[in-house]
Amino acid sequence: MTTITATTAAPARAYKLVGAGRRQWIGMLYVAPAVALVVVFFIVPLCMTAWMSLHNWPLMGAHSFIGLDNYWAILRDTRFWNALKFTGYYTVVVTIAIFAVAFPLALFIERPRQLTGFYRTSFFMPAVIGFASASLLWSWLLNVDSGLFSPAAFELGLTEKKFNLLATFQPAFWSIIAMVVWKVAGFTMIILMTGLQSIPPDLQEAAMIDGAGPFARFRAITLPLMRRTLALALILSVAGSILAFDQFYIILRGGPRNQTLTAVYWIFNQSFVSFKLGYGAALSMVLLVILVALSLIQLRLLRNPEGVD
Repeated sequence: MTTITATTAAPARAYKLVGAGRRQWIGMLYVAPAVALVVVFFIVPLCMTAWMSLHNWPLMGAHSFIGLDNYWAILRDTRFWNALKFTGYYTVVVTIAIFAVAFPLALFIERPRQLTGFYRTSFFMPAVIGFASASLLWSWLLNVDSGLFSPAAFELGLTEKKFNLLATFQPAFWSIIAMVVWKVAGFTMIILMTGLQSIPPDLQEAAMIDGAGPFARFRAITLPLMRRTLALALILSVAGSILAFDQFYIILRGGPRNQTLTAVYWIFNQSFVSFKLGYGAALSMVLLVILVALSLIQLRLLRNPEGVD
């Protein structure tokens, strides 16, 4: 009887192994398109950019290998470091502004109430507009003569004359901040709302029974349980801000007096205006390293207290 059982068990195990192998191959076939897209549109361009950064690569003509000379040139490029400094300042300000608007909105639309669907749709609607289209819209709104803000303020008697919001740094900068918050806050709101809805209501009810107030519940329950959601929203916001280009290029063209040049704008200028593609590739690699480092730092700071990411 033992011999018969052992004899029949061996084919069964072999059949299970064959079935598992087939499932693995089927799974690989399902993920193959996504892997192909990542390889073609990320891995290959990344390797090409790294290779170009080691060359003097003009738009026309032959390229020549120069090793790390492009990277040494970056150390002397004061315009790039000023652009990176401004990008960091912009990233901090706009990220704080986005969360300051998105979090209250997420708390407001979290629970079903009358017109909740309307509010969610209205707040999220600007997020579906492309940054280029939104920048063109706000470029018109900010126009000193034919726009909306300046002529409206003048007609209402709020100002003695029409004013150009884009003529000096501070009004221009805060105009860009307002545009980006209007554009992005709804998207961040949806991310934060999903985190809020994933918190078990029983925890909130138990804390209320124990006498915890709204702030205490927010500090002790909401924030700790939203670490992963906050990490995702923060990484997306910071990455998008560091890579900011459309709004500064379309609305300000780097002005006034090159005070709003971002890192990506300077890379674009070096690559497609000065046609120094190798140097632009080196700048891109440096910005990539900075972006990856910042993302890792954010993940580490916002990971769970138990150390589980």
